[in-house]
Amino acid sequence: MDAVFVVPDPRNEPVLSYAPGSPERATLTRRLDELQSEQLELTMTIDGQRRMAGGEAIKVVQPHKHRHVLGITHNATNADADAAVTAAKKAAPLWREMSFEDRAAIFLKAAELLAGPWRATLNGATMLGQSKTCYQAEIDA
Repeated sequence: MDAVFVVPDPRNEPVLSYAPGSPERATLTRRLDELQSEQLELTMTIDGQRRMAGGEAIKVVQPHKHRHVLGITHNATNADADAAVTAAKKAAPLWREMSFEDRAAIFLKAAELLAGPWRATLNGATMLGQSKTCYQAEIDA
């Protein structure tokens, strides 16, 4: 690589106000409505493949409204855990061989997505799954 990679100075993401009438409040309200109207299958990803764990089914409910089921997940089995460890060991050499710049780019892209197009989803899921206010979710998520 001929270019010099410069890691951006760390900074906290600005905390949005979610004031009445604000664009972020409208976006979050829409996303909350969507998240509450569907029941998700909460899967695991092992070796790049999404799949349901092999154990007992678990209802994921809102802590403040136990009758509202957000989704269904399953307990991981020993076989699921073994498969995850095997996949991680398989991926480790490639990750180690990757340049610092390429690894940093992955994390920077994830941060960009979470602060941008996925922000309302992350905050909405935090609010519903942990009984947080929008302001608490904004800080925690």
